[in-house]
Amino acid sequence: MLDLHPTPFDHPDAVRLTAEVQEFYRERYGDIDVSPMPPVDFAAPRGHFLVGYADGVAVACGGWRAVDVDADGVLREGDAEIKRMYVAAAHRGRGHARAVLAGLERTAVEAGRLRLVLETGTLQPEAVALYLSEGYAPMSGFGPYRCEPHSRCFAKLLPARRRRLQV
Repeated sequence: MLDLHPTPFDHPDAVRLTAEVQEFYRERYGDIDVSPMPPVDFAAPRGHFLVGYADGVAVACGGWRAVDVDADGVLREGDAEIKRMYVAAAHRGRGHARAVLAGLERTAVEAGRLRLVLETGTLQPEAVALYLSEGYAPMSGFGPYRCEPHSRCFAKLLPARRRRLQV
C-alpha cells in the first residue's frame, strides 16, 4: 500500500527522491534533466507535488506544474506538466507509479487544470507503457524537449471538475 502525501518540492524526502531520479536519468541517458525546477512551480495553486510512502519510507514521487501557452501552439491554456515521476528501484512493479499518476491527475482536476502533458524518453519503455495504458496520447514535442531525439511527449485531457450542487 502506498500512502500519498502532498509535499513541498524542497522537503528532504522530495529532494532525496528527485536526486535519485536524476541519477536514473544519468544512467539511462548519460546526463541529468536540466529543466529549471524552482520549488515554487510545485506550490498551490499552480502546482502540486506528491511523495508516496510505503511502511513510512518515501519510495515514490511526482508533481505537476502549470505551464503557459507556447509560441508553437503545442501547450494550451489550462495545461499542467508532469515532472519527476519516480519509484525507487526496490519498490517497482507494485503499482506505485500508477498510484502517483492517479493522485496527480486527481489534484490537477481539483485545481481546474484541463490537460496534463509530459515528456519521457525512448530509453524508458516502462514509462511509455504506463502513460499509454493510462490514456495518454502522443503529442508534439514542447519546450526544451522539442528537438531531443530521445524525447516522447504525451498528453491527456482531464475530466471537468465537478461542482457541488447547491440545494
